[in-house]
Amino acid sequence: MTMVTPSRLAGSLFLAAVLAAAPLAAKADWHGGGDWHGGGGGWHGGGDRDRGGGSFLGGTLLGLGLGAVVGGALAPRYAAPPPVYYAPPPPVYYAPPPPVYYAPPPPVYYAPPPGY
Repeated sequence: MTMVTPSRLAGSLFLAAVLAAAPLAAKADWHGGGDWHGGGGGWHGGGDRDRGGGSFLGGTLLGLGLGAVVGGALAPRYAAPPPVYYAPPPPVYYAPPPPVYYAPPPPVYYAPPPGY
């Protein structure tokens, strides 16, 4: 089990507070500027309703990135395993090549030169 240090606890509490405050800050202007209930646009105001999927994609990537950062920060730290030492391989002894026996060359008989 890993030990929780005060700095790590403070960092985790700060991160939890920021993540808990984000939805509250987003909700603060929900009914304010007429974006959703009449006024200058949105669903009931006749404005631009189809803004594409860029904000959805950006939010998804930002959420995945933030989750990776938080998960990496909160993951327990493990020490590296000790290095592994292997015994050196045994020396290689090659057997000498087998002796090769050649048959003696056949005798060469020269024919006498033809007579002129």
